[in-house]
Amino acid sequence: MSRQIRTLGTLILIGAAPALFAQPAPVALTPVDVYSSRVANQEPVGTFAMPVSALRYEPLVDVQGRNLAEAQADISVRGGIFENTGFRLGAVSVSDPQTGHYLTELPFAPAMLGAPSLLTGADHALGASNSTVAGVEYGWRPIRDAGSIAAGMGEFATSRTEFYAGQTGLAKVGSAGLAGDVSWANSNSDGSLPFGEHNFSRVGGRLQLQGAASQTDLAVGYQEKTFGWANMYTPFNSNETENLQTLLVMGNHRADLGGGDYLEAGAFHRRNKDDYAFNRFAPLGVLHPFQHTTWLDGAALGGRVEGAGLKWNFRGEVTADKLKSTSLIFGLPGSRTLYKVGVIPERMWKTSDGAYGLKLGATLEGSNHAEATGSPVLELSRDWSAGSLRRVYFSSAKTSQLPSYTALKSNPAAGLFRGNPGLGRETSQNLEAGVDWAMGDWHGRAAVFARRDHGLVDWTFRQGATARSANPVDIDTAGTEFVAMRTWSRVDLVLGGTVLGKSSDYRGAVVDASFYALNFARTRLTAALTVHLSKQLELRADNEYRHQAANPLRTQGGNDATLSTVALTYRPGVAGDLEFSGSVDNVWQSEFQDVPGVPAAPRQASVSVAVRW
Repeated sequence: MSRQIRTLGTLILIGAAPALFAQPAPVALTPVDVYSSRVANQEPVGTFAMPVSALRYEPLVDVQGRNLAEAQADISVRGGIFENTGFRLGAVSVSDPQTGHYLTELPFAPAMLGAPSLLTGADHALGASNSTVAGVEYGWRPIRDAGSIAAGMGEFATSRTEFYAGQTGLAKVGSAGLAGDVSWANSNSDGSLPFGEHNFSRVGGRLQLQGAASQTDLAVGYQEKTFGWANMYTPFNSNETENLQTLLVMGNHRADLGGGDYLEAGAFHRRNKDDYAFNRFAPLGVLHPFQHTTWLDGAALGGRVEGAGLKWNFRGEVTADKLKSTSLIFGLPGSRTLYKVGVIPERMWKTSDGAYGLKLGATLEGSNHAEATGSPVLELSRDWSAGSLRRVYFSSAKTSQLPSYTALKSNPAAGLFRGNPGLGRETSQNLEAGVDWAMGDWHGRAAVFARRDHGLVDWTFRQGATARSANPVDIDTAGTEFVAMRTWSRVDLVLGGTVLGKSSDYRGAVVDASFYALNFARTRLTAALTVHLSKQLELRADNEYRHQAANPLRTQGGNDATLSTVALTYRPGVAGDLEFSGSVDNVWQSEFQDVPGVPAAPRQASVSVAVRW
């Protein structure tokens, strides 16, 4: 069930994710829009907030950005790559069939969505489609009578404006009430590096039927982003640009049945247009051939219901995609249909101090261009109602996905990006064990895991070559991770960490460097700190330390980095919910390259003012 926390007129919806990787119980919150309780800063420094913004300092998610994370960011979980993580909005998995670089192009204001939850193991196997490592899940936030207007400015001629408003009681439809909300945002900058400018805009609206135990949402969002950056996708010292236009229309219905049981169904249509230029100064049509449009339609039905003495977890999903491209014209046709179904019965045995649990089922994934594959799913658990140990579990799950069109349909013998039409279904076998704990005022979660990826599609580089190539690789990954939280009277603290190790086999291919599969943090530590200095003044700081695996493509910043974003907020309390803030990103002026060869964004500062109601 979802938990709602009201903070001075702002409703915060924190979706309860399953098992180890649910959002922990929220810390003490202040009267700001909270998009995630596990990071301190809810707004980025250089632009307006997007769904990806709450993931940048998330303890268990590694965001590898090019310039701003909101410009282009790859999402990595547990040492996976940018295409291994699925994104779910309500009932449906929303992806990009062209490339995983655009998975985070979700054109909705975070104010419309709940806090992101991370799905791994058995929960990921059932809960997301066409992804092998993890899933990021967003729910639809209940609309309330609330709104905000914000404006900001900063270094490098940066400016942003935002508007959001929600209204309930628009009409009665049977026993349900009709509500609506709208949002608009715009951001511009000359860029922190030469030819690193951006121009972002987003508009969206939603109608919502609010019942006593149900919620129905119909939403439409459109986002356009134009941005530049040197070496954005290639290591050849070229000033590159990209223009993305994303339209997403969604319908979603969820009915809570009590006792944790529910039914949820949804459908969507997504169109994404991409115009990428390797050389921004080349004449259009000469060296400007990378123009693509993808369409993706999908529907899903899932839930948890009781019958025959068992809890039945089930989900079915189908998506159909289509590609139109000036360069992705090789290999298979540019359209396909994918489906996934899964049923996982669950049994609980209650004890005097808790319960034992067993989940045992299977999923089936298929496509009209690939054979179907079945995968068993197992989870054993023990829960306690009191004491330091609250839950321990073990799970085993297998997942799979099909490669993107960029990997399958790029020219295999020429060009900047060399595809491979022979790439097959990628599979991943994951074993993990975890614990949920509480000691005094501290509480948290920890896990150990081992994963074997077979046929993972990586992009690799050879010395002397002028292109990157799509190659299959078999990789074994092992690691451990944790999240710990505590709240004092004036301080909220969230700590996180991940330690990873890998071994790889490129099946005889000659590989001098890997852009993604071998670009991972051996150690990553995070600390989110919120200090309530007074009733009016608040300090928020997100921090990350990482020790990265060595990579010959990384040209600056070394393999170790300390990154921080700090904000100071003042609320005078004399003019409603008026708020002034100043923030600084990359406080320590780190030159660490998230993606090897891609220059880091320098330190940047901005100020903003907002009115909330």
